[in-house]
Amino acid sequence: MAVAELGAVVLDCPDPRALAGFYAEVLGGSVEGEGEWVDLKLPGGRTLAFQAAPGFVPPRWPAPDHSQQFHLDLTVEDLDAAEREVLALGAKPLDTEDRARTFRVYADPAGHPFCLCAG
Repeated sequence: MAVAELGAVVLDCPDPRALAGFYAEVLGGSVEGEGEWVDLKLPGGRTLAFQAAPGFVPPRWPAPDHSQQFHLDLTVEDLDAAEREVLALGAKPLDTEDRARTFRVYADPAGHPFCLCAG
C-alpha cells in the first residue's frame, strides 16, 4: 500500500503566470491562480504548479557541477512539428543536434530543462 499520492509537480520560477501559460500552450489545460502560486490543471486531472522564487537561478544543462534537479519528459507524435511549436513559444534548444535519437532537450522560458520524446 502506498503511503502517499502525487498531488502536483511544482516548478520554482520568476513569473508563475507566464511559465504556466507556456506549459498550457504545450500541454493544454487551464491556468488557475495569480501571484506567488499558479496551477495548470491538465487534461486527465493532473496538476503542474508554478511557485514564485525570488532570486531564481535556472539550472544549467549539462553541467555536472550544477545539477538540473529534475526535468519533464513530454511525449509527442512528431518531434519536428513539436520542436517548431515549443521554439515558437519561447523554448531554447539545449541538445537537439542528433536527429536520430528519440528525444531532444530544451529549456523552458525560465530555464528548466525538458525533453520532447517520440511517442
